[in-house]
Amino acid sequence: MPVKRHIRSVVGLAAGALALVLLTPSSAFAWGDDDGEGTGEPGGSSGSDTSGSASGKELMANVSQSRITITHSGGGTSTVSTGELASVDPNWEPPACWYEPVMTPEQLKAGVERLKKSTGLGAVNAHLFWNSDLFVDQYETGKAEDGYKNYNLGEDGYFWRSVVREGHEDDIEAWDCERVMFWQDAGTVPDDPNAPTPDVLAAYAYDKIRVPDTKVELKPETRSTVNLPTWAWLDKGTFQEVKVRAELPGTGLWAETTAKPIALHLEPGTDDAETYPASGNCEIDDGGSIGTPYAEGDADETPPCGIKYLRASSGEPYQLKTSITWEISWEGSGGSKGDLPNGTFETTQDMEVQEIQSINR
Repeated sequence: MPVKRHIRSVVGLAAGALALVLLTPSSAFAWGDDDGEGTGEPGGSSGSDTSGSASGKELMANVSQSRITITHSGGGTSTVSTGELASVDPNWEPPACWYEPVMTPEQLKAGVERLKKSTGLGAVNAHLFWNSDLFVDQYETGKAEDGYKNYNLGEDGYFWRSVVREGHEDDIEAWDCERVMFWQDAGTVPDDPNAPTPDVLAAYAYDKIRVPDTKVELKPETRSTVNLPTWAWLDKGTFQEVKVRAELPGTGLWAETTAKPIALHLEPGTDDAETYPASGNCEIDDGGSIGTPYAEGDADETPPCGIKYLRASSGEPYQLKTSITWEISWEGSGGSKGDLPNGTFETTQDMEVQEIQSINR
């Protein structure tokens, strides 16, 4: 058991038997006065990991639920590609957790009233869940330390709660956002090292980039000949920038992350081959294309981007890997901007290589 989780488990038990419960990052009872339509507003259910009941009044949500809204544009697609855009920097990781506005005073009061009538638990941070008695002490009567009176009704602002990056619920860093749900005046952001910022949203958008399954044009397409070059190229029309915009409602924070294709890398799938250029890295040209399309009569020419196989595949096709490098940059609210590690997208295809058959007379 990680140290932080162990400490919190002890605290949970000391707070009173079943009244305070720490749960693993599986689904748990959460609440909000929403219609389940995914508006992205605080108290809504825009998180991709959210599923609601028929009434939309009680949500089952895991700790990676976020209210950040995502918009795709450019050459990408909103559906998952067959491969993933992987960072070229193995040490780079987006933040594991941050805080977001989640409830208005009215939504919190309505949620607690429903909680009083159930046996469920409500989330006060990404890993900590309370029963209705603790919510009453903290947010209704103000009996708890640093508590609130009557849910701050009449005040302009939101109650904020922590969110964990999807797939990283068990990371020790995910426990850094440990504050119990707290109040924040409208139009302000918490003075906290785990508060959301444009660069946090930019990194979140990076995770949502869906580059197209771009097929590299080859000539010959799937069957090559020993010692004859195979030409490879990508046309500008199928090789465009991808933009993902992330916005956090109720904060004015946004970031747009842009993935720009800059190069194609070829790996023949065997040491018995040569690449053009020798590095296998085919750079993008001024017109936005990579390589040159094969033209009739080019069979004996050296392609600017391509492969020459030196040995037949002998019934077992070589696995040709083609990976596109995408340069990642972002700009966001307040004039902020920056760069993120380049990403790569890799595809594999079979390449059969045959010997030239000839008859000597």
